[in-house]
Amino acid sequence: MALPEREGMDFDVVIVGAGPAGLAAAIRLKQSASEAGEEISVVVVEKGSEVGAHILSGAVVDPSGLDMLVPEWRDDPERPLKTAVERDEFMFLTKNSGVTLPNVFFPKLMSNHGNFVGSLSNVTKYLGAKAEALGVEIYPGFPAAEVLYDDRGAVVGVATGDLGIGRSGDPRDDFTRGMELRGKYTIFGEGARGSLTKTLIDRFKLNAGRDHQKYGLGVKELWQLAPGKFEPGLVQHTMGWPLPNKAGGGSWLYHFDDHLLSVGFVTHLNYENPTLSPFEEFQRFKTHPMIAETFEGAKRIGYGARAIMEGGWQSVPKLVFPGGCLVGDSAGFVNVPRIKGSHNAVLSGIQAADAIGAALRAGRQGDELTDYDRGWRDSPIGQDLKAVRNVKPLWSKYGTLVGVGLGGLDMWANTILNASPFGTLSHGKPDHACLKPLSEVTPIVYPKPDGKLTFDRLSSVYLSNTNHEEDQPPHLQVKDIGLQKSSEHDVFGGPSARYCPAGVYEWVEDAVAAGGVRYQINAQNCVHCKTCDIKDPNQNINWVTPEGPGGPNYPNM
Repeated sequence: MALPEREGMDFDVVIVGAGPAGLAAAIRLKQSASEAGEEISVVVVEKGSEVGAHILSGAVVDPSGLDMLVPEWRDDPERPLKTAVERDEFMFLTKNSGVTLPNVFFPKLMSNHGNFVGSLSNVTKYLGAKAEALGVEIYPGFPAAEVLYDDRGAVVGVATGDLGIGRSGDPRDDFTRGMELRGKYTIFGEGARGSLTKTLIDRFKLNAGRDHQKYGLGVKELWQLAPGKFEPGLVQHTMGWPLPNKAGGGSWLYHFDDHLLSVGFVTHLNYENPTLSPFEEFQRFKTHPMIAETFEGAKRIGYGARAIMEGGWQSVPKLVFPGGCLVGDSAGFVNVPRIKGSHNAVLSGIQAADAIGAALRAGRQGDELTDYDRGWRDSPIGQDLKAVRNVKPLWSKYGTLVGVGLGGLDMWANTILNASPFGTLSHGKPDHACLKPLSEVTPIVYPKPDGKLTFDRLSSVYLSNTNHEEDQPPHLQVKDIGLQKSSEHDVFGGPSARYCPAGVYEWVEDAVAAGGVRYQINAQNCVHCKTCDIKDPNQNINWVTPEGPGGPNYPNM
């Protein structure tokens, strides 16, 4: 049936995503307009049920972005970051032992002195309140589902998703058409592997001449520690066990606020063994003798997961196109060795806002913001990413032991000489092309969870407060189910059942189904990490926004 026309609203600037980058852009636009005595209308749409609901990070926060955006934040009683880093440790783990590496081995850029530990979700809530106080309109629970274009092909805004569509694709009795939000410029800050950002990169060939984007999967838990185990401001990172040498990644443990521990594990998604499970590797990590004692008398209170952009300097796409731009993790501004990106997200939002503000004052709209795209490499963002640009390629090529050592030498060279003996290395293959067939690997067998220190996926997803309306079209779209059976299952052994940290995908024995197995998708479990969209070996799974405010609701994450 023909759907009714959408209603629309016009703004100067439309922002997709109420993360650090999008909210920073909104705040900066309003600040600049106020200083100039001008009016500017700004709207932010956010797919989470509230600002911060879908935000998850470690997080040790470099405050440089916040200092520029909200200089008074440190004196604010409502400030979201109250725990300064007091002690910084880096450990290399073997199966039964490990060593703490002296900080003197690491270049200054790796130091966490002056940084803060806290919840990035709470940081975005804080920025959301600041934005609304300045007059920014924020609409949580309304995912942007479609990019709008004019007759010239320029971006002119977005449309939010329709509500009340049944699983069959037909409107239900409670059907409500989505809204068009039109703007002179549109900023996309959807985070890693954003569903609309993907289409923009393809349509405008924004990755032409750039290296493949690379990704990691971060799996996180929040624990309430026993008093004797808590050390405010302690920051610990590890690498090595339990991952094999050729699979990159590592962990974090951050003590903050009222006896809270943020603990998590990042697995680089260019691993080869299709039986590897990032979730299970995280659970194994917690059992290490140097780690497990931290959890004595503790209680697990939160869980979540998300993909992380890891390509860095050489993988950042062109940031602009007619009518809009990319900011934050949509642009790929994460510094992988530092395990930080929120500062660059805020700085990119500021830079994009300044470019848009100048364009609007000049009477422009719908063109390319070339100053923003040209300027980031010479800005603090570019300086931050350029110095570490070879760490990930070296790690991937030579494995953890040799690659990290070479990466450390390269960072020292960039710090001291502002140059690298390697130049700028390529990342090689995209992550989805790295899996080996099941027949070429030794399957990994993981121990069963004990329910005290290690857990299963479903009990973990429960802590993420994830919920989706069940009667809606699938937001996890398998393009060719036959290919999924003949390749993902028959050749690679069904890796989706292992890489997904939420138990969404299963290959279930079914005598009626072709080949005796059926692909079951438990979409209601999805925590919106986007790993399936990234790691499927045939790029056969397409993640799109679900209806309304579906997904996780992360507290203090």
